Amino acid sequence: MSTIDPSLHRRLGDAERCFLVAMEAATEAQKVIRRFWESGFDIRFKGNADLVTDADLAAESAIAAVIRSRLPGHALLGEETLRDAVDSEHLWVIDPIDGTTNFAHRIPHFAVSIAYVHQGVRKVGVVVNPITDDWHVAVAGQGAYHGVRRCRVSQETQLDQTVLATGFYYDRGRMMDATLATVGDLFRQNIHGIRRFGTASLDLAFVSRGLFGGFFEYRLSPWDHAAGALLVTEAGGRVTDCGGDELPWTGPSSVLASNGLLHEALFRAIAPHWNLCGQ
Repeated sequence: MSTIDPSLHRRLGDAERCFLVAMEAATEAQKVIRRFWESGFDIRFKGNADLVTDADLAAESAIAAVIRSRLPGHALLGEETLRDAVDSEHLWVIDPIDGTTNFAHRIPHFAVSIAYVHQGVRKVGVVVNPITDDWHVAVAGQGAYHGVRRCRVSQETQLDQTVLATGFYYDRGRMMDATLATVGDLFRQNIHGIRRFGTASLDLAFVSRGLFGGFFEYRLSPWDHAAGALLVTEAGGRVTDCGGDELPWTGPSSVLASNGLLHEALFRAIAPHWNLCGQ
């Protein structure tokens, strides 16, 4: 994607202007990540099984530079280093590499995730796999798209008609046990299968495209779900936490996304184990 003419921003509404900024920022991050993918990178540990690479840091810096140059004064919240106030009127929520473990192990399934939030409401979401060049985008009220194709959630009404997705937080204790117990209960309801790909933003994007009927994870940070949740809702689906409440911006939460038709059935299967894992 070529650099956007700055004069164009002055002729657009807020959402459209922020969408172009998000696309430009994601494109710059894609370039950075591809360079590291080809030339190599260093890996460090933030915690148990929680990796960070110099590609994460460089990509986040590239995203921040674009946003700050185009929209000075907007707040930035990112996984690695960006910690502006989450109650800012104009907030960007950024994961430079969602799925760092996949990236570190050379598995080409990870994403740049960028969301623009205005007064606590998601307005723009961009999720791109920088290796496959697979783009998912959404603007509030204007739908979600995979490339040029409009995204629509699936139409299954029963759990025994669908494939689901899940994720595992870094916790290897009660939360892992709760997730595995939930998976077992879902299989006993004859779901077609369950997938764990390790990149929540892409899991949510796949829900928006109707590939999965639903997705759940018992602990995610705002940058993991900010853009993907907008994709789901703009495609006709529903996103809550595992207690049925709105997702917060102030810290980690559980996430339950679905095509809407399966939400209550998923909630009944997931909520009991979520309660037991101490969330």
